[in-house]
Amino acid sequence: MTNRTGITDLIGNTPLLYLREASELTGCQIYGKAEFMNPGGSVKDRTALGIIRAAEASGELRPGGVIVEGTAGNTGIGLTLVANALGYQSVIVMPQTASLEKISQLEMLGADLILVPNAPYSSSQHYIHTARQVAQGRAHSEPNGATWAQQFDNPANRRIHRDTTGQEIWQQTSGNIDGFICAVGTGGTLAGVADALRAHKPAVKIGLADPAGSALYSHFNAPPQAGQGQSATAQSEPGPSTTAQSIAEGIGVSFVPGNLDGLSVDFSCQIDDDTALPFAFNLLKHEGISVGGSSGVNIAGAVAMARELGPGHTIVTVLCDAGSRYHSKLFNPEFLMRHKLPFPAWMAS
Repeated sequence: MTNRTGITDLIGNTPLLYLREASELTGCQIYGKAEFMNPGGSVKDRTALGIIRAAEASGELRPGGVIVEGTAGNTGIGLTLVANALGYQSVIVMPQTASLEKISQLEMLGADLILVPNAPYSSSQHYIHTARQVAQGRAHSEPNGATWAQQFDNPANRRIHRDTTGQEIWQQTSGNIDGFICAVGTGGTLAGVADALRAHKPAVKIGLADPAGSALYSHFNAPPQAGQGQSATAQSEPGPSTTAQSIAEGIGVSFVPGNLDGLSVDFSCQIDDDTALPFAFNLLKHEGISVGGSSGVNIAGAVAMARELGPGHTIVTVLCDAGSRYHSKLFNPEFLMRHKLPFPAWMAS
């Protein structure tokens, strides 16, 4: 029997799940990394652990200290869970439009939760600005100090996905992988996995699945400037971590996160909710796997990449979190009808 010494030891080493519908549609082998099986319920547990461990190593986060972050929810949940386990406090700043389920879970975990209006980045009330201001204030007032996680530009985010998520995918596929694709929130997962896989297999295809309203598809498809390649740079300031045009939370941005610095992609596609949501609904109904809206975008992106590459290829994507985190929105037919979004007949019965 293998015993774990604490909750942080349960983060990572998630299984790859065969996605039957996506695979049969394309003649490819498409797999989803089951990140909803992390103890905090999402891929952001890895980000949280990486950021906290890096802050500890640098001395920025001292015993009994406070970690502050602005988030759409999942990173906040991961940070609070890890902070609780390691003896820190968490202060989470989140837009009021986040799902009720995420808000309730953060309250249950004991986070110091600050809800702010869903304001544009130009507003001082934007959750990123607020998190920075709170971290600065707490750094002076807390006896053990405070640090701002800054997940969009923190290299520890990209690094932990390179060292864990990417390596796990390589091992789980026995190196038989032709493509990896996912959406971007902070950019850590896509860039970190790309770093790991390309180190093993330079020819592997890396793809971006971008929800409607996000800026990254246009960024990666813009003609390169003279002397520049197709890479992301951190020249823009952070904007919302969700897009007004998509139901999916935590992905789609109006800026280029620092985590994407130097990343090139081989394939990119735009995925609207009408395309993404049926994949999430069908996955639950026919394959028994409950996922959120971002996973629907990722699966649709994997299907698009598979059609681009042709039959016979192996493609991996990320199942970011569980559908239970979005019961009040994604699996609520009244909400979907109000926003003119598709839903299956079985959901309304």
